[in-house]
Amino acid sequence: MGKGQIVAVLQVGGEFSTDADGHMSYSGGEAHAMLVKSDWTFSAFKHEISSTLNNIKVDQFVFKYFLPKNNKTLISISNDKDLHRMVEFHAESETTYIYVMKKVDNRALSVVADLATPVDATAVVPTTQDGSKRQKICATWKNVITGVGQVFDGPRDFRDALHKYAIAHRFHYRFIKNDSSRVTAECTGEDCPWRIHASKSPAKKQFMIKKISESHTCESETVKSHRLASQRWVASVIKEKLRDSPNYRPRDIANDLQREYGLCLNYSQAWRGRSIAQKELYSTHDEVTNQLPWFCGRIMETNPQSVATVVALEDSKFRLFVAFHASLHGFEHGCRPLLFLDVVSAKPNKQWKLLAATSVDSEGDVFPVAFAVVDDESSEHWHWFLEQIKSSLSTSRAITFISNGENGLWDELPLVFPDSHHGYCVDYLIEEFKTQLDDAWTEEARDAMVEHLKKAIYSCTVDEFNQFIELIKGESDKLAEWLLDIKPERWSDAFFKGSRHGQYSCHFSSTIVEWIPTRYELSVVQLVDTIRCKLMEMMYTRRESSNAWAEVLTPAANQKLQEEMSKAHTLNVIPAESNENGNVFKVCDDSVNVVNIDAWECTCRKWHVSGLPCMHAIAVIERIGHSAYDYCVKYFKTECYRLTYAMSINPIPDVILPPSILSDQSQSPATYPCPIRTRRRVGRPKEKPSDPRIAIKRAVRCSRCKGYGHNKATCKVPLST
Repeated sequence: MGKGQIVAVLQVGGEFSTDADGHMSYSGGEAHAMLVKSDWTFSAFKHEISSTLNNIKVDQFVFKYFLPKNNKTLISISNDKDLHRMVEFHAESETTYIYVMKKVDNRALSVVADLATPVDATAVVPTTQDGSKRQKICATWKNVITGVGQVFDGPRDFRDALHKYAIAHRFHYRFIKNDSSRVTAECTGEDCPWRIHASKSPAKKQFMIKKISESHTCESETVKSHRLASQRWVASVIKEKLRDSPNYRPRDIANDLQREYGLCLNYSQAWRGRSIAQKELYSTHDEVTNQLPWFCGRIMETNPQSVATVVALEDSKFRLFVAFHASLHGFEHGCRPLLFLDVVSAKPNKQWKLLAATSVDSEGDVFPVAFAVVDDESSEHWHWFLEQIKSSLSTSRAITFISNGENGLWDELPLVFPDSHHGYCVDYLIEEFKTQLDDAWTEEARDAMVEHLKKAIYSCTVDEFNQFIELIKGESDKLAEWLLDIKPERWSDAFFKGSRHGQYSCHFSSTIVEWIPTRYELSVVQLVDTIRCKLMEMMYTRRESSNAWAEVLTPAANQKLQEEMSKAHTLNVIPAESNENGNVFKVCDDSVNVVNIDAWECTCRKWHVSGLPCMHAIAVIERIGHSAYDYCVKYFKTECYRLTYAMSINPIPDVILPPSILSDQSQSPATYPCPIRTRRRVGRPKEKPSDPRIAIKRAVRCSRCKGYGHNKATCKVPLST
């Protein structure tokens, strides 16, 4: 170190302990590095500490240090001479540890001297006002559950209310059934009959309490934490106080929750809850203010005409929208006007939700168009996401949307896309239908009912639809009524007005889960860039594979057309009477269907629904000597498939360490979140001071394409891309 200055490590928020020989050791808390110069005044020294520790009020703190090779006595720094002596004493030391501790009265100081455990900057004395406020909140929780008929927005809201109710009434519970359609819980007290059951109403619009016991026979007691006080819950309770008092100690957290909520937490549980709250407060804030705006700019610089927007919200939350130009171009020029709306909870980043708009290519494979990162799936977030999609697309086509319809999508989508059509995701509908089949149904009967539903979904005419609904009604009037209540025009081909072209579901969630590594928790920047790398690889691979195709249609579409052609050979084609233009024909098999070849219509409606000629149309096409390929919707043609993947997504070379963070790294080495292990080991996690000599393990990252999970030697993307 240069002459006249030393490297100081500021220790804040930990605790001292003393062994039998009187040697003192410090553990826990935070560490910040700074330079201390010999020509500084004490005022300049305090100003630098305030700047390093996020502008704390230094007049409320004292500063102490150990002499070299002496860890029994703490030396105070209170004026210019004390500061100069410290620099001189440690001129030959590599680092000097300075302990920042909160001022206390004389009585407290005597206790510190006796116990050698100084009150540090984390000492937060809970105020009576805050405690009484929490006690009032806890008292109101006694009435969050009122009885049978009470309605909630969904199972999550009901579980939250049950959690608060259990804390207020001081009892434990366990779930008997817990899924998206029903929740049943019972008290764990010995011989206690208390039980509650809630499920979706018959119209599937509300989550309602159906049964609840009157009272408990068990005695209320101090509630243990391992059941009710989860780490996430503790973090949500203490977050506001931690924001005002950054040095809120785990011991004080445990005491506060014991006094104000009646919950017994040990030190380790309080520590983990505080860690989660700190991460949500500070890591997110850093991404919103520094990394995400930089990253959005880099996306648009390296991929011109792409859209990347970040909007900062309250409580360090944000919305991030990304749509690469290659994806937008592929959707507008090669994909059918069909978008699947889905939400993905990407593990291990459970605090973030991915809102995704996904189309399908000519082969029926997933083609992501745009996605957003938000904190939860709410109607406000969906509305904002849809507005971003609309502003990003330049197409004038009427788009068909498919979703599960939850979180206000039925209401929000027409507000943004008034001319669009909106239908149910068929897989979601079938799963919801299965939940209506209780345990009284045999497995064979359940399978038969599900098969009837599928045939009703894929029925192209009203008569076919009514036939299968009657079969369901013959077994259960309630199930038939439930299906009709959720509007068949949203899910059955017989009534749906949009253009699905035979695509009823999209499994983007399973695709994205495979893309995101589960061993490390990625920052939002790394999460988005991982998706970008996978998209880049996907577009290159599919573009190259299509170069070998020689048919007019893609392989999957061509196979479907060949199957219909094989059925058309036995059909009898008769020109319709009074057919002046010669474009209307009758096709006879077990029934008679009328085909209008110029209008691309058949009375069986399969041509209209699938986008490929049905067997009746093919029989007519062959009769008049035309090619069936000329009567296929263009979105199934190889040409459109190649247009879908014509553009490339470019790498972002310097995404690992943004320049803005590089410049600030000397002051705050922990601002850029590195991947961390998601599996917690046994015992209290160890915290160590930031030290550049400590190697930080990172996820394997390719230096060529910047993707995660492989290196340059195994990279599949050639240099030309």
